[in-house]
Amino acid sequence: MKKEHRKKLIAPIVIAFLFVGYLAVYLWLLFFAAAATTPVLILLAVPLAALGVGMIWVLITRIREIDKGEEDDLSNY
Repeated sequence: MKKEHRKKLIAPIVIAFLFVGYLAVYLWLLFFAAAATTPVLILLAVPLAALGVGMIWVLITRIREIDKGEEDDLSNY
């Protein structure tokens, strides 16, 4: 990986980790601070976990695009 490509990876990685961290804190508060029943917790937690997994998938895809030399993500559209 070229040095110029590393600089372009910083923003997607930081944003992805901030987003996943936010979701993790929200899930933690949901499980440990909520007094709801288990089915309600599951209905609230599954979409949040899916968002976290989706964000990781988007990050991996973006890293592969940058490695291939596609710095401008919008050029595909």
